[in-house]
Amino acid sequence: MHHHHHRDDDTPRAAVRLIEDIGRIRLSESFFFRDFLYSEIATVTGLPNIPRDVEAAVWAGRQLCQEVLEPLQALLGPIRVRSGYRSELVNQYGNDHRLGCASNRSNYGRHIWDGVEENGARGAMACVVLPPLADHYHRTGDWQSFAWFMHDHLPYSEMTFFSRLAAFNIGWSDAPRCTIDSFISPHKGYLVRPDLFSSSRDNIEKYDHVPLLRAAAQQAQHREGAKGGYKAK
Repeated sequence: MHHHHHRDDDTPRAAVRLIEDIGRIRLSESFFFRDFLYSEIATVTGLPNIPRDVEAAVWAGRQLCQEVLEPLQALLGPIRVRSGYRSELVNQYGNDHRLGCASNRSNYGRHIWDGVEENGARGAMACVVLPPLADHYHRTGDWQSFAWFMHDHLPYSEMTFFSRLAAFNIGWSDAPRCTIDSFISPHKGYLVRPDLFSSSRDNIEKYDHVPLLRAAAQQAQHREGAKGGYKAK
């Protein structure tokens, strides 16, 4: 004898419970999955921004948060997420309607955290705003100093800078590309690209004129001395 009276709200209720549970998953010391789930596209269209493979999305999101975003916050202060995880449905809609989403295929291992790149690489990406960078860029038009600082201090896979709020995509990958590019005129294109021009991880002269970055670099050095911290090859 089945006691399931199928009320209309059964499916939405289950979906809400599911996405709440996903949102509670802790990705790192200060980040939970919920911090990466909000999507304007999902809000307006009602398309679910829910991972198909929760385990894979959580694994990739944890690498991004623990390896890249936590160290970034420790050095430069809190970040705000503009776009984090995207389901295939949400990203496809954004791509179809020219809403600033690249194709699904090129977002596997980037915004689609549970997708795998064609070469088998896995990873995760988020578009974030760093308030002191937004302010500095608004005052000076300079974003490159922050880019070089992050290049020297974070095990990122790629970064892309945008003019509004100087927001930037930052990604982690198990096959890192180590590229930095920008859509900001007049410096559109690549700032760092290993296959075209070499760049060391010692570019302090490119950012020590910014007091915040100079102080953060000293702080990073002390930490590194204390625990033999991150140094990229």
